[in-house]
Amino acid sequence: MSNVSRYPAYPVPAGEYRVSLKKNEILNAYLGTCVGLSLCDRKRGVGGLIHILLPEPGGSDYLGRPVSYAVTGLPIFIKELHRLGSEVSMLEATIAGGALVGEISQADVELDIGGRTVEITEMILRNAGISVIKRETGGFFSCRLSLNLDTMESAIHPIHNRPETGESEIIRPDMKMIRDSIEKIHSIPQVIFKILRMVREGRYSFKELASEVKQDQVISAKLLKLCNSAFFGRRIIADSIDRVLVMLGEKQLIQTIMSAAFEDFFSGNIRGYSQCKGGLFNHAIGTAMICENLAKKSECVAPDIAYTAGLLHDIGKVVLDQHMGRAYPFFYSKTQLENEELIMAEREIFGITHDEAGAMLAQKWSLPENLIDAIKNHHNPDKSEKDRVLSSVVYLADLIMSRFLVGQELERLDAEHVKKSLCNIGLKRIKFPSIIETIPPHIFQMPFEREAQSRYVN
Repeated sequence: MSNVSRYPAYPVPAGEYRVSLKKNEILNAYLGTCVGLSLCDRKRGVGGLIHILLPEPGGSDYLGRPVSYAVTGLPIFIKELHRLGSEVSMLEATIAGGALVGEISQADVELDIGGRTVEITEMILRNAGISVIKRETGGFFSCRLSLNLDTMESAIHPIHNRPETGESEIIRPDMKMIRDSIEKIHSIPQVIFKILRMVREGRYSFKELASEVKQDQVISAKLLKLCNSAFFGRRIIADSIDRVLVMLGEKQLIQTIMSAAFEDFFSGNIRGYSQCKGGLFNHAIGTAMICENLAKKSECVAPDIAYTAGLLHDIGKVVLDQHMGRAYPFFYSKTQLENEELIMAEREIFGITHDEAGAMLAQKWSLPENLIDAIKNHHNPDKSEKDRVLSSVVYLADLIMSRFLVGQELERLDAEHVKKSLCNIGLKRIKFPSIIETIPPHIFQMPFEREAQSRYVN
C-alpha cells in the first residue's frame, strides 16, 4: 500500500472551506446540489477546497454565513489562499457537483440551484484569471471531490464505491415476511407515548417529563450522549440528567428525548439503506430539524409536530432493511446510476415501499393519525388524506436533505411535487432557494462516521 493511500482524510462540510500548505492529508467534499471547488498553486504548495451551498443570498438568513454562497464565499476563499502565499494567476481549479434538484423546464429554472451556483463560480474564476482544468457538474447524481494536499491533485469520484453484483439470487419477501419483520421491531419507550400525547394536546409538563426520563436508564444515557454531540448546534457539557434538564428548554428537551429514543431504531446496516455508520439517523435528525424550520417559516403547522414527523418519516426503512441483503446492488444501480425513484425500486423487489411499511409500523405503535399519514405519504403529499400540509413539509425537508446533505442513506426522491408542496404550505416556488437557507448550519457538521472511525482513504 502506498503512503498516499494512508493519508488522513477530512470532510469539508457545506458552507465551509479549508486552505493549507502542502501536507500529507486529503480533503473531501460530498456533493449533490452543492458545488465543490478546489484551487491549487502547485509551484508554491498551496491549496484548498470550498463547499458552496447556494449561488447568492436570498434573504436575511445569510447574515454571518458568507462562505455558504458562491458570490460572497469565493472571494474570501481566494483571499485566504493568497494569504498563504499562492499567486492567483497560478491557481488551477477543479469544479464538481451542482446536481439538479429535479427535472426542470424554462419556467422552473429556480430549481436549477446547482447550475446557477456553477455559473457564478465560473464567472468569478474567469474574472480572477483562474483556469479550470477539470469539471464534472450537473446531472442528478452525487459525487465526492477530493484534494490531495501532498500532490495538490484533485479527483472526482462517485460518492460510494459501486457494489459488486455477484451471482447471488435476490430473495423477494412476501407480505407475511414483511409483517413478521414489523413484529420483530420492539415497541417504543413509554416516555415517548407521553411526549406524543403532550405534543398532540399542546401541553408540556416539564416536571412529569423529567421524572419519566430519570426512571429510564437507557433514555437517560442516550440523552447525555446526544447532548454532548454536535447534533443540536451547541455542545452542552452535560454529566447529569439534572444539568440537561436545566440547560434545555421544554420544547428542545422533548425533541432531544425523542431523537435519543429513536437512535437505535435507525442503526441500520452499511450494506443497506444506511450508506455510512449512523447514516439513517443523521438523515432523520436533519430532516426533523428542517421540518421544524419550515413549519416556523410558513406558520402552517406546529413546529414540534413537524419535527416529530420528520424524525419518523423513514421508519419504514427499518422494516425493509432486514430484507435488503443481496438486493443492495440492485437498489444501488436503480437509484444511483439509473436515477429511478427509490419507492419504485422497492415496489419491484419487496412488493411494498418503505413509506407503506412505515405506516404499518406506526399503526402497530398506535401513533397519531397525522403522523401515520405523513409517514405514508411523504414521497407523494397529494395522496395525503389526513394532513396534506404536514406531509408536504416532510416531503420538502426530505428532498432538501437528499440533495444538500448527501452520502448518508440510500435515497432517490422525485422532485415533481415541489411546486405543489410549496403551495400547500403557503410558499411560492421562487422562494425555494431561501428555504435552503433555513437549514441549521450545524446539520452540515454532523460527522461522516466512515471518516470519523477511519481517517484514511482507501
